[in-house]
Amino acid sequence: MMISQMNSLSGRIAIVTGSTSGIGLGIARALASHGATLVLNGLGDRAAIDATCKALAQETGAPVHFNGANLLDPAGARALVAETAQALGGVDILVNNAGIQHVSPIEDFPDDKWDAILALNLSAAFHSIKAAFGGMKARKWGRIINVASAHALVASPFKSAYVAAKHGVLGLTKVVALEGAEHGVTCNAICPGYVWTPLVENQIDDTAKARGLTRDQVIRDVLLAAQPSKRFATVEELGDWLRSCARMPQHRLRVPHCRSTGVDCALSLVGSEGRPCLNNCRVSSSSAPGLLASPARAV
Repeated sequence: MMISQMNSLSGRIAIVTGSTSGIGLGIARALASHGATLVLNGLGDRAAIDATCKALAQETGAPVHFNGANLLDPAGARALVAETAQALGGVDILVNNAGIQHVSPIEDFPDDKWDAILALNLSAAFHSIKAAFGGMKARKWGRIINVASAHALVASPFKSAYVAAKHGVLGLTKVVALEGAEHGVTCNAICPGYVWTPLVENQIDDTAKARGLTRDQVIRDVLLAAQPSKRFATVEELGDWLRSCARMPQHRLRVPHCRSTGVDCALSLVGSEGRPCLNNCRVSSSSAPGLLASPARAV
């Protein structure tokens, strides 16, 4: 596959967590299509994962590796970064995407589910960033992108752990962005609405049971109720945005604003290219001192 020199991420080493399917795989494909060397991470049948790595490498021409570190364990998150750096020479791009979900009224919410969701959706991002940050600062270049959610900005009933974790991811993003701004390291969070993935599909029946609704009612009246486009976003759309963020120079990652007509966005990172955010996607950006998330009206 021919890779445009202007858009090339050739020579950059990228870790994408939760990338054996869904959003993570779409992001990995977008980065690999522009030359990044990939390290996938996630769950699944090892034979199927190996086949995915092989197919992705053949499709994009980029090297694709797999690390099966268990991110529920802080040691696993640290090992993912350390082993990648040792094998490939460093980590330039870190995409924290791994996540799990559970839907339940708060009085019935299982303690073990709360602990697991906080561990994977929030703490794993902290531990991987901590492990990668020193090397990025030393090289004066790094791109950290946290896949948060619209639930980093608003809440939904029956998702206490997920909403708490995603709000935490957004706060973590702001802190890391401030600490990295003088060192060529940026940190951004993308906060999409509902994206059609196995994670979303699997929670439809749980939500229907919790709310006493039909499957179609959950899709129409719950999941897509606040989605301006009234459709699910696609993993390809998110991958394209994230790839642009990963290759953009730091000085073009400093001015967040929203240009999505008629769409209620929080902070939407557009950059000097003037690329609008997806009309069903919320993006929070804090890439330099003083750029803290605050409501912004669509214009």
